[in-house]
Amino acid sequence: MAPLIGITTGLRTLHTPTGDYRVHALVPNYTAMVRRAGGIPVLLTAGDPDEIPTLLSRLDGVVMSGGGDVDPSRYGGEPHPAVYGIDPVRDEFEIALARALAERQMPTACICRGLQVMNVAMGGSLIEDISAEGPDMLPHWVDGDGSYLPQHPVSIEPGSPTAKALGTEELGVNTLHHQAVRQVGSGLLVTGRAPDGVIEALVPEDASWPMWAVQWHPEYLGPDHGPSLSFFETLVRAAG
Repeated sequence: MAPLIGITTGLRTLHTPTGDYRVHALVPNYTAMVRRAGGIPVLLTAGDPDEIPTLLSRLDGVVMSGGGDVDPSRYGGEPHPAVYGIDPVRDEFEIALARALAERQMPTACICRGLQVMNVAMGGSLIEDISAEGPDMLPHWVDGDGSYLPQHPVSIEPGSPTAKALGTEELGVNTLHHQAVRQVGSGLLVTGRAPDGVIEALVPEDASWPMWAVQWHPEYLGPDHGPSLSFFETLVRAAG
């Protein structure tokens, strides 16, 4: 039986001829990749953290998806003009979800915001705006034409769980984030970096927990991109 893979979602405003509506939203790339990898996607909406044990009892794995920024107050940071898209309900729910996944050691893939949420949940902190860190930083927020295509290389720790999940130790990635890990959370290991030193991949110190976190968006690179499909296949296989 195909494993059920929960995928977190965010709130968006949908503009229609009859008015504007707040909707739970997720780009279809996530569900397409989970299905291609052999799983069945289930959308998770942020709500009461008390619901999490019931949710996880019915799922086999979780994808923590991308989205807006985590509120800096969650990790002792200061307000920054570049911070956008804060959703207090989503932050509270997903931080609790990340901790529950760690406690249960459930198969987990964290993507972009998902990596940052996991790091904050484990007591880590974030760089609130990479461009403010100095002139030597790469542009990590690349929008416009080609923004979902590879923009810079990432070096993966040889032999690490990340390298095994991707099937490679070097790859080009897209880059759609202006924040990154500053202080690594307790129990997490860095397994990938960009040329400017920005952390691009994390795994647990406890190798018995099948969790892989990446700062880029493998779902946008698509099923024809071998490392991206392998990433999702690794999650689904662990959840099966």
